[in-house]
Order: sequence, then C-alpha cells, then structure tokens
Amino acid sequence: MSERRRFLLTEDQIPTTWFNVKPHLDVPPPAPLHPGTGQPIGPDDLAPLFPMGLILQEVTQEPTVDIPGDVLDVYKIWRPTPLVRAINLEKALDTPARIYYKYEGTSPVGSHKPNTAVPQAYYNKLEGRLRLTTETGAGQWGSSLAMACAHFGQTCDVWMVKVSYHQKPGRRVLMNSFGASVRPSPSDETEAGRKVLAMDPDSPGSLGIAISEAVEAAAKDPGASYSLGSVLDHVILHQTVVGQELEQQLAMAGVEPDILIGCVGGGSNFAGFAFPFIPLKKKSRPDLRLVAVEPAACPSITKGAYAYDFGDLVGLTPLLKMHTLGSQYVPPPVHAGGLRYHAMAPLVSAAVAEGLVEAQAYHQTEVFEAAMLFTKTEGILPAPESSHAVKGAVVEALRAKEEGRSKTIIFNLSGHGYFDTSSYEAYLSGKLEDYAYPEAEIAAAMAQLPQV
Repeated sequence: MSERRRFLLTEDQIPTTWFNVKPHLDVPPPAPLHPGTGQPIGPDDLAPLFPMGLILQEVTQEPTVDIPGDVLDVYKIWRPTPLVRAINLEKALDTPARIYYKYEGTSPVGSHKPNTAVPQAYYNKLEGRLRLTTETGAGQWGSSLAMACAHFGQTCDVWMVKVSYHQKPGRRVLMNSFGASVRPSPSDETEAGRKVLAMDPDSPGSLGIAISEAVEAAAKDPGASYSLGSVLDHVILHQTVVGQELEQQLAMAGVEPDILIGCVGGGSNFAGFAFPFIPLKKKSRPDLRLVAVEPAACPSITKGAYAYDFGDLVGLTPLLKMHTLGSQYVPPPVHAGGLRYHAMAPLVSAAVAEGLVEAQAYHQTEVFEAAMLFTKTEGILPAPESSHAVKGAVVEALRAKEEGRSKTIIFNLSGHGYFDTSSYEAYLSGKLEDYAYPEAEIAAAMAQLPQV
C-alpha cells in the first residue's frame, strides 16, 4: 500500500481566530518609536496611515483575535491549503528524513500573501478608506493586495522595485488585470523617488525605497491608507492561519515535527507558519527547531545588528527594534525579489534574540539548484523566495542521512514560481551569479543607524 501523500482539511476547519505570539515571548519587542521625536508611538500616531482596526491588532496582547466572517468567506476561495509529503524528494536524496511542505501556492495569486491582503483591505473598507498604496518586491504582495482591493471595491497603487518590475512582467500584468496601477520604484512621482534618482539614476530600487514612496503617497491623501505585506505585527498575526492549519494536518497525519523551515525577507510567511508552534517548543519540545532561511546577499539576521532602525530608506516609518543591515543598504538584484529587504520583522527578531528561532543564509545559485531538484521530483516550480526554504530542507535532510537519523522536516512552500520563469531562464543558461557579502556597503549603512 502506498504512503499517504496529501493531508487536506475542509472549509469548516479553517481557523476562526488568528494566533498572537506576543503573550508567549519572555521579552516582547520594545515599543516602536516616533521617527521625529524618538518617543514611543501611540495609536493616534499611526492613524494617518492605517485604519484603527489594524492599529489595535498591531498593539494587542490578547492571545487570539477573531477573524471576521467576511474575511473567512474570502479565505474559503483557496483555504485550507494542503500539506504534502515530498516522497519523491526523499527518495532522490536517499534520506531517512520525512519531508513535508505546506503549499500556499494554491491561492489565486500563487502565494501566501492574500492571507493578510484580504483582512487589510477589509478593515480599510470598514473605515471608508478606498485607496490603498503599497510597495512590492517580486510582485506577490502587490498582486495580492490588488486582488483584495478588487474584491472590496478599492483603488490600489503599487510601487514595484525597479529590478523586479523588469524581471517579472507577468506579476505586473496580473496586478493590472485586477485593476491596480503599477510603477517602477524609484519613480519620479514622489519626493523620495526623485531624491534617489538624483543620486543614482540607474538605481535598481529596493523595498526600503518603494516603502518610502508608498508611505509618502498615502500620507498626502486623506482618503488613502498604506498597506505593508510583511514586517509589522498585524501582518504576522494574519499569516498564522497557515501554522494553525498545519497543526491540524500534522495531527491528522500522526506526525510530530522536528524542524520547521521557512524563507525570510521581512519575515511574515515564516512567522505565520512557525509561530503557532512556539508554545509547543517552550512547554514540551525544546528540541523543536524553527529555522529561518535568508539570502546570503541580504542576511539581516545572520549578519545584521539587533537595533532600532527605519523600515524605509527616507525615514518616514516608525523606528522598530529589529535585526537590520541599515535602512540605507540597497541589496544587490538577486532574483528572490521578495527577500531583498534590509531588516527583519520585530517579532521574528525578538524570537531570534530569545533563542526560539535560528537562521541560515544561502547564495542564490545553490538555492536555484535545490529548486530544480524539487521541480523534477515534486512537479512544482517554487518561487525563488520559497526556494530558500527548499534549500534549507534539503540541507537538513542530507544532514539526517549523514547522522543516520530519522527526522520530520516541514517547510513552507510559500508560493509557486510560474511568474518567475525569467529567473529560472537565467539560472538554466548559466547567467545567474552569486553576490559576495558587501561588507563595505553594509558597514556604511550600519554607520547611519539612528542613535536611540
């Protein structure tokens, strides 16, 4: 009899609450600070950019937050998502490890991002905010917010990191198809963009620059809100539907996890996948490993400082305590555009500081090599971002083989790569290059960290 490969839930098993990790941390992240005064910010300071429903979620200490019925109705378009055992990958690696992946690529836009895009659009609509501005790297977040805005009848304006804008035209077309407007960042539409272009007309852009542009645009329009696809606490909160579903599926499979792996740029998909398991780790499974995998060209956890920094290039956002390479650092144009962010979510950074989460960093050629193995064995072309999690799983499976130990490895396949074929074309043609750790550039950026 063949081994069971897929573990599926029904619609009535979609979580009805989001999980809040804050009550489970010994030392919660320090308070965000006002970018002008350096003092802790309150809800009123955030009101120009976010609706109060999201602000309250940003600061709540409650262990759970109810998911509105209208949000659940939209979730049901693609949730619950499957848990799949990667049996063919196990055989190819000749490993005693059991490998599973939670597949978020079944959403309408092919990634985990709608898990937060839908509630963000919903809470903005409740308060009559009918225009949302945002940034996007690889385009997964931009297309997710565009989809959510189309569903709730809102306008969506996207600043897309320039290198990704040109590398990934399919994502841009998808955003346009949902009715969103998309421009490459840095652009000449904002003061922040014009400032960058004046210094470097050929700037490839970065998420930090694009955030500055989107925040500026929202701040100048009283009917607009800014939406962020990662980093902030309410975004991580929304993503915990993933980990909570996974808990049910592992129970269904009769499986105890040993290693949970996710890619990290801003940190939301990893956190949503892994954070619901922190109570288990702290109470009865201290050996459970939560592994965040980042690009070696932008290694905010493994090489960054845990310090207060801006979330954007210009300094419009609140100061957050997080692992950072410096907000002035513009990462090289690696193809995992969604991971090209200078800093890590405060909640992920706090979990790292507490020893609950560990990090690994890999170069993009070895990441794409792992992605090709996964494609050939499991039949899914992973997003370049998700391929970092694939690489992490392969490394752990081969280590289990060397040790002669059976381990259960689960990773979050946070999106598919069918809009990223230009990246794979570069890899298959031998044009993909690794970038050396830019010590001088990062040192220069770190020297400009705010003095808090």
